[in-house]
Amino acid sequence: DWGEYKQLDYRRVQFNDQVTVKRWTDVGHTYNNYTGELLDFQQLPTWALNFGKKFGENMGLDDLGISLYKMTPGCVLPVHQDTYALYKRIHNINHERILRVVIFIEDWQSGHYLEVDDQPIYEWHAGDWVAWKYSTRHIAANIGMTDRYTMQVTGIYEETE
Repeated sequence: DWGEYKQLDYRRVQFNDQVTVKRWTDVGHTYNNYTGELLDFQQLPTWALNFGKKFGENMGLDDLGISLYKMTPGCVLPVHQDTYALYKRIHNINHERILRVVIFIEDWQSGHYLEVDDQPIYEWHAGDWVAWKYSTRHIAANIGMTDRYTMQVTGIYEETE
């Protein structure tokens, strides 16, 4: 039941790249929360896991990693590249053919922000999604007044020539 996503037990996890955090603080970013709250595949309800698997398979992705993500007001992730550390460790992956898909669970609300490869993304609708390859730089922030909910689907894509 999609309606329960707000009541799930999300957990805040530290941003796992301290070099990037130092770069942020050196230029003046001093936020309390550099990451949102996560519910990874091990705690996902069946409906979310099934949806994420079907979505990833429809995109032709293998070795799926699925999570729900809650970004609370005041949470800011300045420009960064994902490290995929846990995903790579779980799937024993040492290459860069990783694709991250962010699916918006709710319609955009004022103060919810995403920027991917220098392109701002806003005014999305529930069900819209955006994807990027391994080392794409992006920004996420919630400077609004309401929580921002997304699903993340991570997987391996086949290289094409």
